[in-house]
Amino acid sequence: MATFRPTLTGFADLKNLSRRYRPNVFDIVIFALVFGALALIAIGGRQTLKPLTAPNVFISLDPWVLPNYALRTMLRMFAAMGLSLLCTFVFGAWAAKSRRAEMVIVPFIDVMQSVPPLAFLPLTLVFFLGLAPGQIIGAELASIFLVFTSQAWNMVFSMYHSCRTIPRDLKDLSDSMRLGAWRRFWALEAPYGAPSLIWNAMMSMSGSWFFVVASEAFSVGNTNIALPGVGSYVALAVEKHNFGAIGWAVLTMLLVILATDQLVFRPLVAWSEKFKVDSQQSDEPATSWVLNLLQRAELSRRLFRPVGRVLASLASIRFGRPIEAPAAVRNALSSRTVDWAWYGLLTVAGAVSLWRAVTFIGGAVGWPEVGWAAWLGAITLFRVFILVLIASVIWVPIGVWIGLRPRLAAAVQPIAQILAAFPVNLFFGVVVAGIVAFHLVPDIWLSPLMILGTQWYILFNVVAGASIFPGDLLEAAASLRVKGWAWWRKVILPGIFPAYVTGAITAVGGSWNASVLAEVAVWGQTKVEAHGLGAYIADASAKDDLHRVLLGSVVMAVYVVLFNRLFWEPVFAWGAKRLRAE
Repeated sequence: MATFRPTLTGFADLKNLSRRYRPNVFDIVIFALVFGALALIAIGGRQTLKPLTAPNVFISLDPWVLPNYALRTMLRMFAAMGLSLLCTFVFGAWAAKSRRAEMVIVPFIDVMQSVPPLAFLPLTLVFFLGLAPGQIIGAELASIFLVFTSQAWNMVFSMYHSCRTIPRDLKDLSDSMRLGAWRRFWALEAPYGAPSLIWNAMMSMSGSWFFVVASEAFSVGNTNIALPGVGSYVALAVEKHNFGAIGWAVLTMLLVILATDQLVFRPLVAWSEKFKVDSQQSDEPATSWVLNLLQRAELSRRLFRPVGRVLASLASIRFGRPIEAPAAVRNALSSRTVDWAWYGLLTVAGAVSLWRAVTFIGGAVGWPEVGWAAWLGAITLFRVFILVLIASVIWVPIGVWIGLRPRLAAAVQPIAQILAAFPVNLFFGVVVAGIVAFHLVPDIWLSPLMILGTQWYILFNVVAGASIFPGDLLEAAASLRVKGWAWWRKVILPGIFPAYVTGAITAVGGSWNASVLAEVAVWGQTKVEAHGLGAYIADASAKDDLHRVLLGSVVMAVYVVLFNRLFWEPVFAWGAKRLRAE
């Protein structure tokens, strides 16, 4: 009978195997973070399945409820971020590749980033509450959708502009390799746009804090819903003038933003270093302790390696060549006749939509009211233009200075997120008191509230553009002794111009959106109001006048679309053609 005799080689193999799969201290930290995140998701998700009239729906100002409220708010934000990324990858790349799709997607984004949540809140609330009557999940979906509307548009613009400015040599290389549309997106377009997209996602997450009060505390007609979250906590604290509760809410926001920066965005920024179009290694690469943990946790890397392989295989799928249509059909589809037919279809659709809006508005308001709304829109347009110009003069040099120094960018990153996330209504008390005490003009001194939450779009995009600026071009400029204004005019400003345009467009749209909150400041029994379209929409919403809310929103959308089409689109087209990094 054969017997098993262990050999030294067998023991050595077992020893090596156990050593390979033995967790180290880095694995312990990674597993704690992963399982802790899964537990928090399970706890927060379970609370969304309760009835809408459950006792925990009522908001408390007890500071001990803030950890739970912060969890609920962050789950909504990350759910909205997932939808925003999906929308970005689909519509941003599609608009950059198809001229016909661009004619629909880009104006649609212009409209959506400028239309205030108050305009579509009633329809949104009715739709999502109808999906789950009497359940919290319906209100949760409505809140996630509202957060999504504050996150997605600048991310879509970022991907669209990145795809439009890819260097020609990289495009020629991908064409020579015959990658196909799917593999080309994951091998070229997504990596090239990753640095800018990550910074815009960071800005979107911070910007969603700006509107978190409106997304968690609904008030439409006789329907009042306040979901447990930091936004509803802030809304109740402001309503009751509880400065202690406001302080606890601000502290909670700071801690959550710092945690999100350290655990999510800083690792992503450090990881995106490998996607820079640069022929030399940076002297000060971005670093992240979480990324270092992942790289040094051997067991975690081995366990998660199959997931990475699956994702890589999905990204490298080679689809079969599509069946080519006959040459006559291809020529017909690409002919000017089809273009004019498409233009005509868009014109008819736009005319029908405009006619329906005019019919709806005309049932309650007349042409003098339309003229008054247009005049108020012109006032807000002037205010937005001046504020964005001032913000550009301030933040473009600062953004370049930060973006060219990765270590400084890593230090400034959480501070900028905190400043971008600060809700504007927390300043109402100070602003209203100052205007009343010193008899200031509201049309001037309420204006800075419009740019407080949107100027950061310019800063974040300029930092992203400067951080991916080729180092060899900087060295060439230094060797040629190009300094001072000549360096700004001939080197760095052309290099960051596409990124700046992305930030400026989203800052303009965000400023229009923020005007609804910023042109009317209420603190206690004192109300201070500036002349403008935002104040017009806010007053109409407070009176439940849906006709005037729709009128103000349509006028706002028309101003934004016309300004972007007549000014920003030609500017970006010129920059994408003349200032491409080759």
